Amino acid sequence: MSTALQQNNLNKELEPEQAAEQAEILQTSIQISTVAQIVVATIAVIGLIYLLKLVLVTTLTAMLLAYMLEPPVRWLGHLRVPRWIGAFVVVLLALTACGGLVYFSYNSVVQFTDQLPAYSAHIRNAVGRIRDPAYQMEKQAQSIVEAPGGKPPISVRVDEPRGLAGLISKNSGTILDVVLAIGFVPFLVYFMLTLKDHTHVATVRLFPKEYRLLAHRTVGKISEMIRVYIIANVLVGVLNSGLCTIVFWTLGIKYSYFIGPVCGFVGLIPYLGVFVSLLPPLAVGADTLNKTGVFVVVAALVIIHLLTMNVLYPKFVGKRLQLNPLGVSLSLLFWAWIWGPVGLILAIPLLGAAKIVCDYIEPLQSVGLWLGESLTERRAG
Repeated sequence: MSTALQQNNLNKELEPEQAAEQAEILQTSIQISTVAQIVVATIAVIGLIYLLKLVLVTTLTAMLLAYMLEPPVRWLGHLRVPRWIGAFVVVLLALTACGGLVYFSYNSVVQFTDQLPAYSAHIRNAVGRIRDPAYQMEKQAQSIVEAPGGKPPISVRVDEPRGLAGLISKNSGTILDVVLAIGFVPFLVYFMLTLKDHTHVATVRLFPKEYRLLAHRTVGKISEMIRVYIIANVLVGVLNSGLCTIVFWTLGIKYSYFIGPVCGFVGLIPYLGVFVSLLPPLAVGADTLNKTGVFVVVAALVIIHLLTMNVLYPKFVGKRLQLNPLGVSLSLLFWAWIWGPVGLILAIPLLGAAKIVCDYIEPLQSVGLWLGESLTERRAG
């Protein structure tokens, strides 16, 4: 009888421990299930973003253009011009300016294409001076590896269509999609400009009443950030274009009036822009630049890029964005992987918008803090 009583007491003592252990196991399983759901949802969102690449890129590009054209529409509104008429006039003027720019660029590209064989010969000669020693080393290594008396392998050459016709035939589907997307952009911009106030109010009303004020502030902050980002990029791009054009014209590089703006705006792409902007002047100046000229071109573009990213950008954009350089690098890597070169252009506005959203949502404020600049950089600024 005493043994049964002791066993009963022991079971009563073990019951709380077993209940606690079961509760811990249940909580752990719930946490694992939650993490798994988050991972699956994240993968699904990334896949959806990749599949909707054309639609999202077109929409976001139209939004950036709408923010860029908003000030003149607002100025026309101060002159008592109806908003739909002001938006139509501004979009029409923008299309006219783009058409003139395309016509001017087309003529410059045609002139450059006419001189391309001469540039290609100089580039081949320069590459040949580097390739010949490497080819000799390859032959020597191959002679060591191959058995004596062995027959050389038979090379097979497959000819593919060349020129513009081959490029179009190979990428006809992609080119048609891009043309259709570009055709939608003016209409999207016009409707975004015309329905700006309605869209803003309707977006805020999507949230419950207790969160509408917070949503209003968040949307306003994002709009202000995007507007400042666009204006700063345009101003800095124009300044860089002028400096590049002067440098190229001084060195005697042909088509400096065309290559200068290209390098000026391409150099705005963080980290990668400086390398891409070196290609046009070095290719065009292959027949005129000596070693000193090549050094001047490289040094000038690197200095302009460093001044842009470390002086001008922090001054004009840094106060609005306050982004962590590591976060910027990861954002550039991610969006370039998802959307290609266009992702490099849209990466920073998307990251800035994400940071603003995280700053205004209490559970995500730690993420916003991580995306922001460090306290040392903020004090230095």
